Amino acid sequence: MTAKHAGSTACNVETIIRQRLAVLDPIRLEVIDDSARHAGHAGAKSGGGHYRLLIVAATFAGQARLARHRLIHAALGDLLQTRIHALSIQALTAAEVASTAATVS
Repeated sequence: MTAKHAGSTACNVETIIRQRLAVLDPIRLEVIDDSARHAGHAGAKSGGGHYRLLIVAATFAGQARLARHRLIHAALGDLLQTRIHALSIQALTAAEVASTAATVS
């Protein structure tokens, strides 16, 4: 098992997600594991988890929502095919957070 695939618990996947998203230099990063809410779901049976993500980064300034999501997907790479079945993303700038009370929803 490689370092980026170490362990099989959700905690380890959350750690890997945080490590990979560090390249975006987040000001704030919240990762919520919703896998238990999807127990019995086909994706859960194959081992892929369900996660919600709130990431605030200056990198997103001037980027459209789709471009932000592409940056996140690129950073997560193979996790999206192996360890993550579903990912809900809120990708914001600090200015956007200041204008709305952003929480992972």
